[in-house]
Amino acid sequence: MRVVRISCVGTRHLSPSSSVRGCEAHSDDVSASSAGLINADAEDASCSSTPSWRIKKSLTCVCFNRKRAYERICSNLTPLQEERLKRLRKRMKNYYDASRPDHQDALRALWSATYPDEKLQDLISDQWKNMGWQGKDPSTDFRGAGFISLENLLFFAKTFSTSFQRLLNKQGGKRAAWEYPFAVAGVNITFMIMQMLDLEASKPRSFIRLVFLQMLSESEWAFDLLYCVAFVVMDKQWLDKNATYMEFNDVLRCTRGQLERELMMDDVFRIEDMPSFSLLS
Repeated sequence: MRVVRISCVGTRHLSPSSSVRGCEAHSDDVSASSAGLINADAEDASCSSTPSWRIKKSLTCVCFNRKRAYERICSNLTPLQEERLKRLRKRMKNYYDASRPDHQDALRALWSATYPDEKLQDLISDQWKNMGWQGKDPSTDFRGAGFISLENLLFFAKTFSTSFQRLLNKQGGKRAAWEYPFAVAGVNITFMIMQMLDLEASKPRSFIRLVFLQMLSESEWAFDLLYCVAFVVMDKQWLDKNATYMEFNDVLRCTRGQLERELMMDDVFRIEDMPSFSLLS
């Protein structure tokens, strides 16, 4: 994509990050999330040779060439974008509370959507380990990404049940002896997307965030849809690399790189336009 420097309301600039590296070149330390797997740092370079565009502080809007026409993405959000971003931020700050009946119901709903023919004995049960939680109480694994990570899993299970079950049961492809735990991986994917989109920042610091905000105006469920795409992309990367549990961090970092490249494509205006969306069923 060719970035065009144009005056919109004043002087606007985009500058490429100087630290673009390939997957194998990563040497930054990354910290493990409370979910148990390792997450890529928000500022870490993605697995691609595409520049990571950083937006300078003076930005009020960005003009760029997409589909051979100039389109404007403004940091001054429309009322619809503002409202949807506000709701999404609220979801991101909502932590799982085991004492709340609605949170308990959501956990039960996840079980029912995942194992419709098997009765859950209790909210704290060894049964949860079969889904890929670290222990018998899945609520302890939500600390890394909060209640939204449970909502993401539930949305995936209900919206794309075939893909959800395929990944849950590790169907298709040559699998490693030491596989990634499904549910905990899902929490890490939520955390990775939150880092990538940088939605908590008061001002946009990456072009990816501005692209996503445009998508949020198209669908309030853009975050959840992007999560589903990210999960199937991660699994595909896992199989392509013949990865094992200890390589999960590298796979997640390359998944982020793939998502960023697709979000920046000229003909991608909605999550459904991303090439990897076709992996969902």
